Amino acid sequence: MPESDTTNHPNDHAPQTVGIERRAVSEEESRQANGPDWDRYADEYQATHGSFLGDAGFVWGPEGFTEAAAGALGPVAGRRVLEVGSGAGQCSRWVRTQGGVGIGLDLSMRQLQHARRLDMETGVSAPSVRGTATDLPFSDATFDVVFSSFGALQFIADIEHCLDEVVRVLRPGGRFAFSVTHPTRWSFPDDPGVAGLTASTSYWDRTPYVEVDPETGAPTYVEHHRTLGDWVRLLGERGLFMVDLMEPEWPADLDRDWGGWSRTRGLLTPGTALFVCNLTTR
Repeated sequence: MPESDTTNHPNDHAPQTVGIERRAVSEEESRQANGPDWDRYADEYQATHGSFLGDAGFVWGPEGFTEAAAGALGPVAGRRVLEVGSGAGQCSRWVRTQGGVGIGLDLSMRQLQHARRLDMETGVSAPSVRGTATDLPFSDATFDVVFSSFGALQFIADIEHCLDEVVRVLRPGGRFAFSVTHPTRWSFPDDPGVAGLTASTSYWDRTPYVEVDPETGAPTYVEHHRTLGDWVRLLGERGLFMVDLMEPEWPADLDRDWGGWSRTRGLLTPGTALFVCNLTTR
């Protein structure tokens, strides 16, 4: 993350003057910062990236790697599928077009309002609820598939409890897939240009990145970092057997910046990590 007071953080806000800190942040602080942050940013996000995402499309990250190409969820027809961090529900709506029962959950009320708008515009309704990934409002063993496309996991402090919740709502043998910023990106400035190619932070420094209100000092955006090894251990400890780890390559014909993701960086280093797991024990 950039060590300055002007930043384009990974959800691609316009440059703004904020305080930058690296310090421990609780789950409650993370939630109180990131929910309102996405409420403020939702309109700009949908206006900027909506056409790239598709109203009923499914991409796993800024590279445009689609679920149709990845097959990370497996067959979804006839299956109950939960999207954690669903935003405007584009991915859940795609699941619906494939015959699945796609349901979304998001912390941002404004994103859910966009989801309802797209339901009405497309005629494809993907029901969604407001909630947090650390307290999923669903009964045990409700879903065949749970997924998160850049939607939630890197913004959660209590990731252990989040994964416990995923396991709780999954049926035995269910599939869990999620994409996050590739962990190696933590070492580099969040800059789409050449400056973003020089490592400046330790990959093993897990201290959260925090943007704060310069007047009150309250967190306004929080991101948490786990190494690849951290993810493997966290998943394995919960009986989530990793069957694939995809690192989408930047398409040669894609010349599009998205925050710190760009052709300049994407042709040299991975920007997205996509984990695919099956629940083998309960």
